[in-house]
Amino acid sequence: MASSIPEESTSFVGRRSELERIDQELAAHRLVTLTGPGGVGKTRIAVRAARAAAPRFPDGAGWADLWPLQGEGRLLATVCDAVGLADHTARTPAAALCSWLTDKRLLLVLDSCEHLVPGCRDLLGDLLTAAPGVTVLVTSRQPLGLDGERVTEIGPLPCTGDNDALTLLTDRAGTAAPGLVLTDPAHAATADGICRRLEGIPLALELAGAQMATSSVERIAERLATRFDTLDTGEGLPLPPRHRTLRCTIGWSHELCTPLERLLWARLSVFRGTFDTESAGAVCTGGPLTEAEVHTALTGLAAKSVLSREGGRFRMLDTLREYGRMWLGELGEAPALADRHAAHFVGHGRRAEQAWLGPGQVGWYRRIADAHVDLCTALDHLLVTAPERAQELSAAVGFFWSCCGHLHEARDYLSRALAADDRPSRARTRALWALGVAVLLQGDLPQADALGLRCARAAQTSGDAEAVLEAGYLIGLTHLMAGRPVSAHAVTDQVLGPPPDAPFDSPGRLRCHLVRIFALTGIGRLAEARTAATALRRGCVERGEYWTRSYTDYQLSLISLFQGRPEESAGHARAMLAAKQGIGDKFGIALGLDLLAAALAAQGAGAAAARVYGSGQALWRTVGHPQRGTPELRAVREECEQRARAAIGDRAYTEVFRQASEERPGTSLPRILAGEP
Repeated sequence: MASSIPEESTSFVGRRSELERIDQELAAHRLVTLTGPGGVGKTRIAVRAARAAAPRFPDGAGWADLWPLQGEGRLLATVCDAVGLADHTARTPAAALCSWLTDKRLLLVLDSCEHLVPGCRDLLGDLLTAAPGVTVLVTSRQPLGLDGERVTEIGPLPCTGDNDALTLLTDRAGTAAPGLVLTDPAHAATADGICRRLEGIPLALELAGAQMATSSVERIAERLATRFDTLDTGEGLPLPPRHRTLRCTIGWSHELCTPLERLLWARLSVFRGTFDTESAGAVCTGGPLTEAEVHTALTGLAAKSVLSREGGRFRMLDTLREYGRMWLGELGEAPALADRHAAHFVGHGRRAEQAWLGPGQVGWYRRIADAHVDLCTALDHLLVTAPERAQELSAAVGFFWSCCGHLHEARDYLSRALAADDRPSRARTRALWALGVAVLLQGDLPQADALGLRCARAAQTSGDAEAVLEAGYLIGLTHLMAGRPVSAHAVTDQVLGPPPDAPFDSPGRLRCHLVRIFALTGIGRLAEARTAATALRRGCVERGEYWTRSYTDYQLSLISLFQGRPEESAGHARAMLAAKQGIGDKFGIALGLDLLAAALAAQGAGAAAARVYGSGQALWRTVGHPQRGTPELRAVREECEQRARAAIGDRAYTEVFRQASEERPGTSLPRILAGEP
């Protein structure tokens, strides 16, 4: 797997001795925990330490951000994402993770564990036992308390000697106010006093440096002194000194914000993950905050280092979010903001579904991925306050999640939403369908079949034509996966009705057309299947639709193989892979690699086929399945593998396959798509 260590967005200052010590500890211990108060720089140090240590780990480094998690419910899923596991089986996530990591030599970083200590302790207790080649680096405000844990406390930056605190303040001040140099004699003593007053705490220094865009160094020092003196004489806080210093600095930064910036700061604390301007406006607009004022206040908060930018999205550090959440409670707006946040993401899901047939499809896959944490937060809220809306949202995003590897979360949320409200409704029917798709992709055919029948009965009872089509898709696909293409064809014929038919009238109708093409191929009506697939693909290209298009390429590739056109088959397989890469569908990429390998073998390119088969095997492991697909693909795969072996010999085939299967899928796929040898 490739490294998922975050990129650094600002310069890094000091910490040489800490980094040397952590590097030695990671070489000698399997669990190293960096502790210290919020704002002291644990995450930045972990990023540097992980990047330095990563070359020692052949299977890469996985980074798991735990700060957005509200509870332990998504802990395992987050760690699975970090190590590249998109499990498609019905195993428990813990079992799947331990099995996946058993033979890996990998560095795993868990960032911000303090609110999940019991869950992290249990997870790492199992993981470190099951995976002897895995080393874990943790950041937390407190140790985990595991045997063998090496705890390193991270302190503030020094304000003497090299004076890294002054270096950091100077750097951030120069960014906020270009041309300002705090080491000039006119400012040096005052800047040094600010560093000492703030005790070298990096987050406090960042906030102070940002204020120099609008205030002089002397004025900032004066304000800080006044605020600290006030606390010393009348507002003593029952906190350790460094916690107190940071809390005081955050409060001071809060006071220097405009009233509307302070209000937005509080309201933005409802977001658990990163967020974009559109979501901030939709959730936080109201009262004195107009949509235009939200945009202005976002810019102001980013300039004051309350928010950081990550591409086109914003992030608020957890320490600052905690402060905003406190003020949101003081304002009495917390319940209303949670409702508004959930309603926004229900709308997010609706818009994603509505755009599924058109050119926005790939973009919505990415937006659903970007908003993953907040979609889960919205679902957690709706499961308690509005179960029918939870059914609607889980059904809307469940298909996206199932296609992109979040099968366990899709199944969990859909099951919980269905259990929370058993009253018949359109939302419930769609949730039954989405759950059926998830369990089918996990290989649970009997459960998928039962859910498909329940969905069909509910759709017929309510007269919901689109739900009838969705149920037909699920039932037909279940027949296909079970090796019953004749039954699949009969189901789709029944729900689609007589021609002429408009495939792009709705997502359900389009999916049923796709199942019928699969069925035609499975029963040997290849010319008919080719004609239908070609027409459907043309319609997808015209509309900018990728998901169905990728599976028409899959069918055209398979049909071409059956008809003795291996070069044409390889072209369609590469087109499928490019589309699947665009939406992050690992299961689909694995299928496409097997098909491309078969096409290469059919051309007599034994070594190339072995390499692609090996790359496919590496990807199949990340989804937790042995090679899967409809029965006709399995037969083709076996026949073409024998051809490849015959072309170059068993020994050569085995060695090329082994080397490719040990490569990271993310590095091999671009070469395969480019047709490189």
